[in-house]
Amino acid sequence: MENIRVQGWVRTRRDSKGGFSFLEVNDGSCLKNLQAIIDANLPGYEELTHQLTAGSCVDLLGNLVESPAKGQSVELQVAELKVYGTADPEKYPLQKKRHSFEFLREIAHLRPRTNTMGAVMRVRNRLAWAIHKFFNERGFLYLHTPIITASDCEGAGEMFQVTTLDLDKVPKVDGKTDFSQDFFGDKTGLTVSGQLEGETYALALGEIYTFGPTFRAENSNTSRHLAEFWMVEPEMAFYDLDDDMDLAEEFIKYLVRDVLDNCADDMAFFNQRIDSTILDTLKNIVENSFERLHYADAIHLLQKSGKTFQYAVEWGCNLQAEHERYLAEEAFKKPVMVYNYPEAIKPFYMKLNEDKETVRAMDVLLPKLGEIIGGSQREDDFEILVDRMKIKGVDPEEYWWYLDLRRYGSAPHSGFGLGFERLVQFVTGMENIRDVIPFPRTPKHARF
Repeated sequence: MENIRVQGWVRTRRDSKGGFSFLEVNDGSCLKNLQAIIDANLPGYEELTHQLTAGSCVDLLGNLVESPAKGQSVELQVAELKVYGTADPEKYPLQKKRHSFEFLREIAHLRPRTNTMGAVMRVRNRLAWAIHKFFNERGFLYLHTPIITASDCEGAGEMFQVTTLDLDKVPKVDGKTDFSQDFFGDKTGLTVSGQLEGETYALALGEIYTFGPTFRAENSNTSRHLAEFWMVEPEMAFYDLDDDMDLAEEFIKYLVRDVLDNCADDMAFFNQRIDSTILDTLKNIVENSFERLHYADAIHLLQKSGKTFQYAVEWGCNLQAEHERYLAEEAFKKPVMVYNYPEAIKPFYMKLNEDKETVRAMDVLLPKLGEIIGGSQREDDFEILVDRMKIKGVDPEEYWWYLDLRRYGSAPHSGFGLGFERLVQFVTGMENIRDVIPFPRTPKHARF
């Protein structure tokens, strides 16, 4: 093929005694580099090759020919060469040696040029596309819920506050901040979930989903937590808990299958360099039905396991990551869906069961990760919802609009939330969630 133009960044250069230079060039579209051969007779060869160091940006025009070298089918014989930008080899931080992920986080603006981050972002992109594809194929409506809100969906108070008040001169009334003088005239924050707003549209349009940024002001410096992350949250009218679990299982399998089918090279890279069991793990997800386990049975299994857990196991406890992983990795060796949790440990909006002790909640647990999805059938009875709010210390008057959905044409409905970064982390085998988002936001870290 003649007159092929390639634009990208130099990964490596080596010079031959025969008067040739070999460039490895990558444009970010795939994992593999393209080898480009520059003849010493090319005009300006000596000056140009001096600029062709790792990290420099080039424009190459030439003929694509069959390659005699192993590991590549074609190579580019360069006829014209242009250097857009150089990279000082004494200062450019991404040299041939392998760098730690901790180091790469310190240069988050340059780490996309590494093989690992390039592969992560291509898989992330594919998963995002597959999410939209999954819901659109099923007639769901994509809804943009607000990022700024006055409602704390989870009731935990872990919200980033949004204000235009002068923090050096905060207005007070009776010793309390006077939010009437703030921009929105109310105390507002960055959303922790689009669920409540999503319910309003599900109870008008049937089936909707949100996919956007959410925020938690939780001071957790762990490999599983971010302060800013993306959530996928479908809400469905006329779904009960079983319907909710059916959709969640179908959803996970669909996404995993799509990545296996469309990201073969990147997934082979992760299997070779990051986690040698990741392909087998993902095939296990696709090929097996998810185990469905009542919370009470999960507690019994954990207590009879003979394992020593850091966190005690008893009725009423929140399942910790170690408990979740035992169930998925050892007890069943496949995904597990735990359902019907104690009402005392779950939010006000989850539907109360007839036993008055449990709610119709469910979590999807994956091997090597733990919880990937949390969801429930939503409480659709007005009186019960008001009582639950009061028990949980939530003021019903602040949620009058949410209660209106139960006053006027209430209907059974369900939904769930999936943390997108946890999904990317699971699918790629990456150990730290900070390495699967372009610019991680964590405690004391928001610079770039």
